[in-house]
Amino acid sequence: MTVQIVILAAGMGSRLGRSLPKPLTPLADGRSIMQQQHDNIRAAFGRDARITTVVGYRAETIVDAFPDVDYVYNDRYDQTNTSKSLLRALAKTGRSGVLWMNGDVVFDPRVLGRATELIEADRSFVTVDTASVGDEEVKYTVDAEGFVKNLSKTVVGGVGEAVGINYVSSRDKKALMRQLQRVNDQDYFERGIELGIVHDGLRVEPLDISDLYAVEVDFAEDLERANLFV
Repeated sequence: MTVQIVILAAGMGSRLGRSLPKPLTPLADGRSIMQQQHDNIRAAFGRDARITTVVGYRAETIVDAFPDVDYVYNDRYDQTNTSKSLLRALAKTGRSGVLWMNGDVVFDPRVLGRATELIEADRSFVTVDTASVGDEEVKYTVDAEGFVKNLSKTVVGGVGEAVGINYVSSRDKKALMRQLQRVNDQDYFERGIELGIVHDGLRVEPLDISDLYAVEVDFAEDLERANLFV
């Protein structure tokens, strides 16, 4: 089975204060953030992984660093958020389910191993950390059956944080794309998931990886924390 994987790397990453795209930020082990993502993907899926990267800001620097993957260009990277980058990528990946991740996530290689069962079963999920519920993070709640109910930075009473590694099944893909078209340009892709749950009955499972590390690198202190793990 070929696993379709999307990396969202179009943004400017201005909060980290570096000139290169954030995914090219070097880690303490000498790899870039994106290189450790590629390494984790290949370790989990080998040749059965097809990577599509969404680029925008200084796109050529990412293409030069990783010439052997597919690319989608978001020419409105400075006007749109991850919802529109993901929409462009999903449109290029055929009918299959898609695993996607933000291009700034440093994560334990075992995360993808844990996700494999759900991917093989073609079941939509978001990876979550129930050990932390930060005010500035994307939080979630669940319904009576344990599926994701609410998913945003403004969730009240969240039971954990979304990590930024997710999967949409082949069955749910069209509905998610439809909702990503509806959302505002500045919305995160989580808004599309949330609308899909409400309007299309998407059943999205929270995949708990609280015992493994996953750090979204937005600020210098996030990078310091990520470097403790690699």
